[in-house]
Amino acid sequence: MTAIKTDLYLGDCLEVLSNFDADSFDLIVTSPPYADRRSKTYGGIRPDEYVNWFMPRAEEFLRVLKPSGTFILNIKEQAIDGERHTYVIELILEMRKQGWLWTEEFVWHKKNCYPGKWPNRFRDAWERCLQFNKSKKFNMYQEAVMVPMGDWAEKRLKNLSKTDQNRDTSKVGSGFGKNVSNWLDRKMAYPTNVLHLATETGNRKHSAVFPKSLPEWFIKLFTKENDWVLDPLPVLVRRVRWPKRC
Repeated sequence: MTAIKTDLYLGDCLEVLSNFDADSFDLIVTSPPYADRRSKTYGGIRPDEYVNWFMPRAEEFLRVLKPSGTFILNIKEQAIDGERHTYVIELILEMRKQGWLWTEEFVWHKKNCYPGKWPNRFRDAWERCLQFNKSKKFNMYQEAVMVPMGDWAEKRLKNLSKTDQNRDTSKVGSGFGKNVSNWLDRKMAYPTNVLHLATETGNRKHSAVFPKSLPEWFIKLFTKENDWVLDPLPVLVRRVRWPKRC
């Protein structure tokens, strides 16, 4: 197994990343402080000020990311005065103006989220993982995250109808279609964009831990061995050369 090489840089990511060349990283994965969350730990950023705070950092991420690279942003808006704030939506729109392509949105389902209730809503059990790219052509290794077909395949593929054995075109004229027989004898399938992962329980000293399996999944999907991965935390920049194919 190839050793993982990690470089840690203490400081504001705007200052630290200015020392890196353009097009340096293959993947950026980060979970910045959410607006007005854990202000004692992170200092706190008001929801109405969040976009202005984030955009200079997004500009630097855009510069250091390779054209073939991907940026994954784990973020979640909060409810304020009884309604959801729009700063995440506003951030997406501003990033598109900056030159980012909003390629995909993954949902992290926190499958062991503990119960909770508020007067007008229930507890959040999911978070956004937004995918941004510089180019429509980016590195993506879909086979690395394939999953077992599951029990449904044995029942669904056991007795195929005539329709199942040909491309069944959508009845609404969308142009989409499927041929169920293509899945015969397959052991693995491509996953959905919903990630069912438990929340972190090992690090109790951190106020907002996400599971290691979350960035690991994206590292498998978007990098190959010896690629560089960046985690630009608020005061700590982590650069990792990840031996994914070991």
